[in-house]
This record gives sequence, structure tokens and C-alpha cells, in this order.
Amino acid sequence: MTSLYKRRDTVSWALYDWANSAFATTVLAGFFPVFFQQFWSTGVDPTVSTSRLGFANGIAGMVVGVLAPVLGAIADRTAGRKRQLVAWSTLGVVGTAAMGFINQGEWWWAAACLVIAGIGFNAANIFYDALLLDVASEREFDQVSAFGYSMGYLGGGLLFAINVVMTLNPYWFGLESAAEAVQFSFLTVAAWWFLFMLPLARNVRERPVSGPKVSFFIATSDGFRELKSTVQHIGQHRNIMLFLVAYWLYIDGVHTVYVMAIDYGIALGLPSSSLLVALLLTQFVSFPSALALGYLGNRWGPKRGILLCILVYLSATLYAYFLDTVVEFFVLAVVVGLVQGGIQSLSRSMFGRLVPEGKGGEFFGFFNLMGKFASFLGPMLIATVALMTGDSRLSVTSLIVLFIAGGIVLRRVSGR
Repeated sequence: MTSLYKRRDTVSWALYDWANSAFATTVLAGFFPVFFQQFWSTGVDPTVSTSRLGFANGIAGMVVGVLAPVLGAIADRTAGRKRQLVAWSTLGVVGTAAMGFINQGEWWWAAACLVIAGIGFNAANIFYDALLLDVASEREFDQVSAFGYSMGYLGGGLLFAINVVMTLNPYWFGLESAAEAVQFSFLTVAAWWFLFMLPLARNVRERPVSGPKVSFFIATSDGFRELKSTVQHIGQHRNIMLFLVAYWLYIDGVHTVYVMAIDYGIALGLPSSSLLVALLLTQFVSFPSALALGYLGNRWGPKRGILLCILVYLSATLYAYFLDTVVEFFVLAVVVGLVQGGIQSLSRSMFGRLVPEGKGGEFFGFFNLMGKFASFLGPMLIATVALMTGDSRLSVTSLIVLFIAGGIVLRRVSGR
């Protein structure tokens, strides 16, 4: 039997993670937050810039969160998962490329492009996750899911490394300034995303849909009706319901750590260049770690693997309260990198085991729905504690509530 790492469809599927992770790393976590504050929102109080950025992220997440179950139902009924992925990805590529042409001070255009790119990125991921069921058997879910995440961290980290060097040494690349280098970086992300999407579009073959095919518009209408039905009956799937609640809690903490890490480091007075390098280090540590945790998940069961990752995140969050130096921040980056890819890949593969046959797209829509709505609770928790206490360290430590609650609920899910 051909190794899953040599199968054309599996490798092509994983390459999409390589492709779109450049957006998550270079744009979402790396350059956009800093550039939005220092270039597009010049002359305003940092809290104003933060609120603008928060609203932009919130709008994108809310739109996809509402559409996620419907898009999943469309995927189940039209056998058009690849077409939908390409369409939404193209929207994300266009929004990302447009960032490279926005002038200083034009924060509203930057926010609009982030919303457009974010919607495309998150919507395409619904169909990407659903395609896991087309490229892997159930016993391969853990390893294939981890393979995708590891490729994502490697590919996203590779382009991010090039972009970081480009911004630190713009003259090496024929650019006049760091600002011009950042704008050019957005263009490289768009090109990278589109180029490495093509193997999936060409080589992944979808399994036939259960039941007769229907048109896109009928599938959309049916999707809204099925959404209501699924919401009413999801309580009948106790394991799925418990898992989604647990996932919503702990993945919110994971997302918050990812998007707030650089802001936290800046609040502590650490240099932004060192923080970007630490983020880059996290990416490359996550590559082998995701593969290793995928293997452990196959041996131990994904539930045990996720609980281990939650424990590490809990410890890292407590450690963050005490860090003061760049070296300590690098230690934190390595620790987070050890489990960042693993907790995501194991969550996806565990959910794949729970999904009823023929409901992959619809139920993965709910999975993504919880993931998209798990992007505001952590930041709001941090903001509230910071406002009440005036202590940024204590505000970050408040995330332990999410990891503890998520772990408790996950333990109630049957299986290993």
C-alpha cells in the first residue's frame, strides 16, 4: 500500500494548508496588526487602532460563522467542495493582494480588505476540512490531519521567514523601506496562496454525494432548512455536542494566544523584531510537533492527545505571567509551538471520527462555526480583566479559565 505521504491526492490536499497558512502567519499574526497600527492608523490612540482591528476581525468571523453550517450543507449536496474552495480562496487572495496597494492612513480600506480576505480564508477552510474525508480513511484521519497542519506550519513559516528578512533588510530586495517591504509581502502571500492551491484543485477527487446531486441554489435553500433541523437535533448526538462545546472553549484560548502574543510582548516593552522572530520559531517548531502528535494520537487516541496539549497550554499561560525578557519569550514560543499544530490537527481528526456518514460537510460546518465564534471570548476576557485590573500580565493569565473548562468538558466525551 502506498504511503499516505506519497499519495498524490493526500499531498495535494496538504499543500493547501501550505498555501493558506501564509495568510494566517504573515498577515493575521505577523505584519497586519503592527502595520495597521503604525502605518494605516497613524496619528490615533493605540486603543482606537485596536478597536478598529477588532471590529474588522469580528465582522469577518461573524459572517463566516453564520454561513458555516450552510456552506457545509452545500458541500454535502453538490459534490462541489473543490469548486467552492477555489472560489472562496480566490476571494481571499484578491483581498490579500489589495493590501499591498493601500496608502498610509487609509485604515478603512485596510480593514475592508482584512474582512474580505478573512471571509475567503475561513470559508475555504470549511471545504478544505470536509475534503479530509475524501483523501483519508477513518484510521488515517489523525496522521493525514496532522500532515496537513505540519505542512501549513512549514509553508507558512518559510514564506514568513523570507518576508521577515525582507522587512529587516529591504535594500537586499531592491525595496526602499520596511513599509514597502511589508506591502510587497502581502503580494507574495497572495501569489503563494493561489499557486499552492492549484495541486488540490487538480489532483483531489471528491467522493460521490449521498443521494442525488442538486444545483447550488437548491443546495443553498436546503442548507438553511437543514441548519434549523440540525440545530434542533444536535442534542441527539451527545458526543458531538459535548465535543463542540469543549472545542469552542479551548480553541478560543489557542486562537487568543496566537493573535495576542505579539501585542503582549510589545506591552512588556520587548522589541517587535525579536517578537516576529519568535513567531517564526513557533512555526518551525510546530511542523515536526504536529506530525509527532498525529502519531501519538493514532496510538493513544486523539482525546488523550488533546488533553495533553491543553495541559501544556495551561502551563504556558501561567508561565507568561512571569516572563520579562526576550529569551523567556522565545522559551514560551517553543513551548506553544510544541502543541499548537497538534491540538488543531487532533481536534479535526477526532471530530471526523464522530461525524455521521454522509454528513461530513454539514457537521464540519458546525465544527468551523464553533471555531469562528471561538475568536472573541478570549480577547474580550483579556480586555475586561485588563480594564478592571490595569495589569496586562493578569489579563493574559485569565485564559486559564478557557483551558480548564474545555478540558473538563472534553473528558466527558466518550472514547479516547
